[in-house]
This record gives sequence, C-alpha cells and structure tokens, in this order.
Amino acid sequence: MNSKSLDDFSKVGLDCRSGSEVIRSATVVGNTASDASLDGPRGTGDRETSIRRSLEVLLSLGSDEAIEQGTLGVTKIAELLGREKSQVSRTLKTLAEYGLVDRNPETRGYRLGWRIYALASLAGERLLLDAGRPVLQQLVNEFGERAFLSVLHGAETITILSESAPTRVQSMGWVGRTAPIYCTAVGRALLVDEPDGAILQLLASRSMDQVGPNTATTPKAYMERIAEARKRGFSVADEELEAGLVAVATPVRNPEGRIIAAINISGPKYRFDSSIDEAGVRLIDAAHNLSAALKGMSSGD
Repeated sequence: MNSKSLDDFSKVGLDCRSGSEVIRSATVVGNTASDASLDGPRGTGDRETSIRRSLEVLLSLGSDEAIEQGTLGVTKIAELLGREKSQVSRTLKTLAEYGLVDRNPETRGYRLGWRIYALASLAGERLLLDAGRPVLQQLVNEFGERAFLSVLHGAETITILSESAPTRVQSMGWVGRTAPIYCTAVGRALLVDEPDGAILQLLASRSMDQVGPNTATTPKAYMERIAEARKRGFSVADEELEAGLVAVATPVRNPEGRIIAAINISGPKYRFDSSIDEAGVRLIDAAHNLSAALKGMSSGD
C-alpha cells in the first residue's frame, strides 16, 4: 500500500465514539481516494475502497448513536455513510463472518462483534504488560520480594506478569496462576470500587473454604476487609491464602478511572511483615505511575 493510502487511513482512525459527523468525515476521505487504482496495479483501488468501507461501517457501529440504540440497521448505516444499502449489506456480511460485527436476529440490527472486543482487550493487555514490567522491577528492587500484576476473571484473579529478585527464596507465584478473590489481597484490590451487592453476588458464586489461618470464610468477614481496603487505599492479606504468606495490593486504574488490574507484593511473613504498611503506601504511588504510563502510551505521547 502506498504512503497516500496510509495517510488516508490515519485520517479515518478516529475515536470510534465520535458520532455521525466523524463518520461522514471519514466517508469523505474514503470517497475522495477511491480512484487510487490509477496509482497502482489494476484491482488495488477496489481493495482499498473495500477496506475503507469496512472501516467506515465499524466506526459507525462504534458511534454514540449506535451505542445508545444498541444496534444499527443496514438502512441507518447506509444513511450515515452515504453508501448504497447493497454495499453496506455486503460489507456487514463479510465482517460478520470474521466476528467483527454481530447481528441481532430479533431487530436485524448490527453491533460490534466479539472479535473487536477481543482485539481491544489484547491491545490493552499488551500496553499493561509493557508499562507494568518496569514498575514491578522497581518494586522488587526496593523490597526484595516478588511483585505481581493481576486481573480479575470472574471470582478469581489471574497473574499476567510477575518479577522477582533471583537471590531470594520466593513465595509461590507465576504468570497464569489463578487465585480466589476471597482470600487474596489482590482480589480485594480489584473489587474495592464495586458496589457491595455486586461483590456479595460474586462471593455467592463459589465456596469460601478456609485455605489459610486467617481466611475470611463468610461474606460478612470479607466485606469488613473490603471496607478496610477502601479506607487505607491498599489491601493486606495476612496468612489468608496460605500459612506464613503475607501480601499487599492496590488497584490500577485506566485513564477513565476504572480499575483494570492490581499490583501486589508478597513474601514470607517472617521477612516481609514489618514492611507491609510501607509497601502499601509505595504501591499506591506505583499504581498511580502505572496509570499515568498507560495514559501516555494510549495517547501516543
């Protein structure tokens, strides 16, 4: 693809929630460049026009109007884009084959598909991993214990990144490990912004077995620890997951303020217990730095 085409795509790549005016603007860019076949081999222009039309359709399904209504029909999309219904219909069918759009069988309207959200999640996770690694490494250097970055998955947490000091005997932990939300500091850190009712509903979906000396085995006990975490700004698990293990965690928020992950440090109680409060305060600062880094990476600064 030539540089002219790449420039055109950069103009189309706008905020997907920018509304119909942006959709129309993107359409104009695509239409004015539809003669790109003159600049390349026969068929190149047709391919580029099809790609532009697909992008326009996806942008329209990410517009404010589409989000408010839930779905958009073929007629409405064609009206927004200034395209023929037959063109839009063919494009939607192709996008649906790849999971990029979904069709509601009742309303016959379209919405963004599961694969769009899967790709967005993958891109977001990649940013999180890239920005999170130096933050965890710094925490390891400061406290000499293993540091983790985890995300919520139902009633469990999943570790997506971990760093450790190789000279230390480390508490158990690795990428891909899952742990229950009810007996971990990171589980509470991921849930502190959730309404109490939503947390209780999540707890009801699984048993609260005692796995460590201080495990919270009732919803009431767990909510008391959630309240403490909200007050302090970080959560502490003192021999909740296993005997002799202590951990401290705090949430990581995206630029909109929503919790997307949590960072935590854990280690043997005999070695790390005296540093828990200091580590909690330091984690708040580290989480803030990670959130700022994510904002900068996502904006291209």
